[in-house]
Amino acid sequence: MRVLVVGATGLIGSAICAKLLERGMTAVRVVRPGSSRSWTGEAVELDLTRAVRPEDWLPHLSNIAAVVNCAGTLQDGPREDTTGVHIRGPSALFQACEQAGVRRVIHFSAMGVEKEQPSSFSRTKFEGDKALMARDLDWVILRPSVVLGPGAFGASALFRGLAALPVLPLMPNTGLLQVVRLEDVVHTVEILVQPSAPKRLILEVAGPEALSFEDVVGAYRRWFGWRPARPLDIPAPLAHLLYKLSDLAGALGWRPPTRSTAQKEIARGATGDIRAWSESTQIEPISLSAALARTPVSVQERWFAKLYLLKPVVIVVLSLFWISTGIISLTAGYQIGIDLMERTGAGVLAGPSVIAGAIADIVIGLAIAVRRTSRAGLYGAIGLSLFYAVAGTILLPELWKEPLGPLMKIWPIIVLHLAVLAILEER
Repeated sequence: MRVLVVGATGLIGSAICAKLLERGMTAVRVVRPGSSRSWTGEAVELDLTRAVRPEDWLPHLSNIAAVVNCAGTLQDGPREDTTGVHIRGPSALFQACEQAGVRRVIHFSAMGVEKEQPSSFSRTKFEGDKALMARDLDWVILRPSVVLGPGAFGASALFRGLAALPVLPLMPNTGLLQVVRLEDVVHTVEILVQPSAPKRLILEVAGPEALSFEDVVGAYRRWFGWRPARPLDIPAPLAHLLYKLSDLAGALGWRPPTRSTAQKEIARGATGDIRAWSESTQIEPISLSAALARTPVSVQERWFAKLYLLKPVVIVVLSLFWISTGIISLTAGYQIGIDLMERTGAGVLAGPSVIAGAIADIVIGLAIAVRRTSRAGLYGAIGLSLFYAVAGTILLPELWKEPLGPLMKIWPIIVLHLAVLAILEER
């Protein structure tokens, strides 16, 4: 049995592919262009936001028995388009399935979208649901609550990161969450992907208990073996600022789970009625604490939790470090730079050398700040640091003996850039 899985690189999609392969099925992964090399097995490189005609999908539906659409994006940004990912691309896919005779379609939506659409995320998710229901297909729409599992994506990563803090910041206006374990979601797809499974259903998929944000983080903290954190209520103005800063990061191409869409969506919480889901699949979901108790915690989990919130801090610091050094070199520190270059015998090239170095610093800092160019910026920073070290050694070797160690400090800076490169990838 061949199953086309859209959104195969995400938390849910990657787990579904693994389960299908375990069951002897063939999972044909639909992945972003350029990312198929990261996955074994069959893969189709397709940009969901551009695959908006049935003709874009039909060549990939040959010999496909079922389609599972796990694609989703939180908020519009340089690398994200909620309308394209949730409406236009899936609508073309559903029409292509109808034309190709692929009857069974499992589609992931989100809990509560039919009741309220406070953001473009929930509005477009609901429109995608309606596009599928309008088709003559054996569809099943799954509306899960917050999905947590071994993989560290989105909320699953955020809860781990917050659990590493000795003080737990609590945002205002957060609703209750019936978090559901990833294995229960994957098992649901394993059952419903079969041709004989129930069809034309809308199922809310959630855990057995409604938890506060603090409860969820506390469960992870106990799992890690750490003492309870002291809760700290964040004032509304500060919380609003934090969401806006996350939006700024989103505009630069990063994907923090704390953008303003999360602020709007989490206010209503994620709770629902799971009786229809349990009756259709015979799945009895387990609580978060019970699920975590069954999973041994590893040192890698603790490392990730502690690094998760440290990563954006380091990226911001490195970006500001390079930008500020460049600005200082062009303003208050310009004459100091000229004096230093004249000590090397640069002569008339002293001024142009200081300006060129300052511009290079600023360009590197901006490159690190933008997700698309961050890797190049980090490598550029390492290269420029090595150049400064070599040039300083040749032209002003006495800098190695200065008390503040201007050349000695280059080496920990290089190591920090290497550390960021090691943890740069999000999935």
